[in-house]
Amino acid sequence: MDIARHIALIDELCFRPFPAEHGPSDVGSGAPGHHVAILESGPGPGDGDPADRAATVDQFEKERDAVYEVLASRWGDVIPFNLQTVLLRTGEEKIPEPWAGLCARAAVAWVWEVPGTGRWAVVAVADRDPADQVRLLAVVTETAPP
Repeated sequence: MDIARHIALIDELCFRPFPAEHGPSDVGSGAPGHHVAILESGPGPGDGDPADRAATVDQFEKERDAVYEVLASRWGDVIPFNLQTVLLRTGEEKIPEPWAGLCARAAVAWVWEVPGTGRWAVVAVADRDPADQVRLLAVVTETAPP
């Protein structure tokens, strides 16, 4: 767990220009209007015991919450953002990226509007798909939460 490294990357992404096209980046992926950074990545499907996956989810949730403590002291306390309700809405309305992709991967996130940047910073644990790796994600976007 390297919370200082996670915070430094989130800080950088708050000011890094967005890419012109969707594609991979040095920290994960990006597209016009957003960056998605993989802060940590756990075991993937077929890598062993399901208990290991559960332990990784627990560890990443603790890291997510440790990042929250630092960012909340800087940008203010926020309530958890329920991505499950956003996922339910995808059946009836068009949800913009990166929110549509994020709600398909994670159930809850910490979300701040970053003062003076016109951007939103998000930290979430992507564990919704059992056929994919568990990941601790940071997202920085100019698109407000839906």
